[in-house]
Amino acid sequence: MRLACLTFLLLLAAIPAYSQPYSGPIIDVHLHVGAAAPGAPNPATGQPTTADTDADRERLTLERMRQHDIVLGLVSGPAAAMASMRKAGGEAIRAGAFLDDGHTPLPPAEMLREAFASGELKVMGEIGAQYHGLDPSDEWFEPYLALAEEFDIPVNIHTGLAPPGTPYGCCPDFSVALGNPLTLEPMLKRHPKLRVWLAHAGWPYLQETKAILYMYPQVYADVSVIDWIIPRQEFHDYLQALMTAGLGDRLMFGSDQMVWPEAISLAVEGVDSAPFLTPEQKRAIFHDNAARFLGLAED
Repeated sequence: MRLACLTFLLLLAAIPAYSQPYSGPIIDVHLHVGAAAPGAPNPATGQPTTADTDADRERLTLERMRQHDIVLGLVSGPAAAMASMRKAGGEAIRAGAFLDDGHTPLPPAEMLREAFASGELKVMGEIGAQYHGLDPSDEWFEPYLALAEEFDIPVNIHTGLAPPGTPYGCCPDFSVALGNPLTLEPMLKRHPKLRVWLAHAGWPYLQETKAILYMYPQVYADVSVIDWIIPRQEFHDYLQALMTAGLGDRLMFGSDQMVWPEAISLAVEGVDSAPFLTPEQKRAIFHDNAARFLGLAED
């Protein structure tokens, strides 16, 4: 009996620490608020959303945040929805200026100046310029970038892809090429003090994402949506490649929760299930990198 117990303990000790579930705090740098889409099937599971009303979407999102110890969520969406979420979520919610697939325009720069000065808005993003066929390094975005640099406001820019068929639906001006993180280089050169993070970690532009992160230390990336919507092995391969490249200290967790609050759990599991991540690396992605990027570490 003693031999059997000893053997069991030795086998237990041999299990890699990476397989242990993460149990610490999480910062979700990529959440959305707005109208519900009753019955919309989750693109990963095929199951209809659990949020049938706008109130459900807000309530269930906050419940998932509490379930996973998400201590801070950065949200973007229509102004009224962001205000409601801030009221319901309190200090756990920070709102950002939003440019989406055509339904929510980016407010005028002077209006944003007031919102940043008052603290109503804390970030700029998600900026979905790609959906409009716009290059964020072009002149149209310059007043916003100057404003963000002046107030030291982090900017989240959509990179990578979008749902299949996007150019045939909401956004005929959508361009795959504009999702390449290399398009941001002129902007980064003009604004060396600007804090920028790449939404969706530039997937599938792996080499270009590596190049931008390597060359511009002020740039971070979130793994939102790719941590639950693409095949798990593809996500893990992509994440591992960024880790192997030595970029793990600039990757941040995001869920990209849209109309599926349950996607938050799928996103957490997507990162937590990566067999190559050590507990320290999980902690960095789930919390510490974002805390540093957002200037929370000093607090």
